[in-house]
Amino acid sequence: MAFWTYILRCADNSYYTGRTDDLETHIAGHHDGTVPGYTHTRRPVELLWSHEYPTLEQAIAAQRQVKNWSRARKEALIGGDPATVAQLTNAPARRVSGQDHAMAGKGTTPRQQPVIVLVRPQMGENIGKAARAMLNFGLVEMRLVAPRDGWPNPVAGRTASGADIVLENAQVYATVADAVADCAHVYATTVRKRGVTKPVVTPEQAAREIMGAHGRSAILFGPERSGLETDDVALARAILTVPINPEFASLNLAQAVILCAYEWSRHVGASGELVQPTVEDILPPAPQEELEGMIGQLEAMLEPRGYFSPPSRATATRRTLRTILTKPGWNSLEVRTLRGVWSALARKPGPREPRD
Repeated sequence: MAFWTYILRCADNSYYTGRTDDLETHIAGHHDGTVPGYTHTRRPVELLWSHEYPTLEQAIAAQRQVKNWSRARKEALIGGDPATVAQLTNAPARRVSGQDHAMAGKGTTPRQQPVIVLVRPQMGENIGKAARAMLNFGLVEMRLVAPRDGWPNPVAGRTASGADIVLENAQVYATVADAVADCAHVYATTVRKRGVTKPVVTPEQAAREIMGAHGRSAILFGPERSGLETDDVALARAILTVPINPEFASLNLAQAVILCAYEWSRHVGASGELVQPTVEDILPPAPQEELEGMIGQLEAMLEPRGYFSPPSRATATRRTLRTILTKPGWNSLEVRTLRGVWSALARKPGPREPRD
């Protein structure tokens, strides 16, 4: 079996990068609008470039790499100009090959990623939401087992919020056994089923096992209304579940997917594939000298107003005031702000004289 990565030019002159195991049929689907997602509203489309790969992993790696290229670099690839492709990445000129694409990824490889298998999903909206949940945490391979409304389903694209790569490359199977035939480790997301005795793991435990496992892994999710059947669970090596309110044990499909995807992402975060939102650096506490100046200023303001009376309580009052002011760990900016506030309070009411 062969796989292709390809580039389309859309009616709005934008480029779209995709992947398939049946190039002719898939491109025809882009043309007639049966492929949901980005190209559905940007027809007609034109196939500009395609490359055949012997494995799915290589095709996925190529798609990811080319998708993130600049327009100029894509056009150099389309034009068969490897020297320009290399120049645009500040790399020595060389032929752009399938091996180059396959080696482009870093951190976890597609083979380490779990396959998300939706078993007899009922609504296209939920398939789209599940795709969105997957891509948020770096998962791209979805498999569908006998979707009720058929596939492709245009409704899924509207709820995927741009997770087109997941939907367009989703594979459809007739049975669960077919969908997980190439997977050595299969997890069934369900409560315990009568007559099926299997190890029970949490999403965190499953993610740890998947990262260290040899061979492909798959996570099964059942239909929205009833969940996985006993025969579906029987195909799995383990049951994957989470502690949940026994009075309301109801997760929708996308929620279940995102729980598992998130836990998997926690184990690959160090690879650089996923990015933590920017957090501002916290300023260090101000030096003691600045704190002493702030405390001294306040005490000097309070002294003439009789705050430390009676004298017998003055020492304890000062100590309590110092404890209050030193406990928060003010940084230098905060200390200057507070001293400015106290200086303003010490001035006589009225408009402030302008500075020279």
